[in-house]
Amino acid sequence: MSKELDAKVLLVDDEEEFCNLLSERLETRGMKVNAVNSGEDAVAKVGDENFDAIIVDLAMPGIDGIETLRQIKEKRPDLEIIMLTGHATVQDSIEAMKLGAEDLLEKPVDLNALMEKIKKAKHKRMVVLEKKSSDELKDIMKHKAW
Repeated sequence: MSKELDAKVLLVDDEEEFCNLLSERLETRGMKVNAVNSGEDAVAKVGDENFDAIIVDLAMPGIDGIETLRQIKEKRPDLEIIMLTGHATVQDSIEAMKLGAEDLLEKPVDLNALMEKIKKAKHKRMVVLEKKSSDELKDIMKHKAW
């Protein structure tokens, strides 16, 4: 069994059974998973909560994975997004990366590979947040009249 990873993950996939199964598998490895079944729900969710990684299916009805990625990045550019697909094209992969996706994995997803991507996404997000906090502190110190 893989070692546990303490991470908060948003899982976005229109296939409810897949979503439930993957959520369970991630939760048994120590992650807190929120699952939604549409891009619209995902975009709404990121306005209210922080996530270490967001896993988005590429092909969904309504707003698809690419549009979900675009809207999340517009709203919260600091969030790390991993795309999943059952049938990726090179064009989709290139578009997802241009829009800021961390990676694109094929379904059925290898759980160890996904865990590694989540771990990297969490680490990258923590580095970005630490730098942002450090920059804000420096700005406060610079402009504070002691």
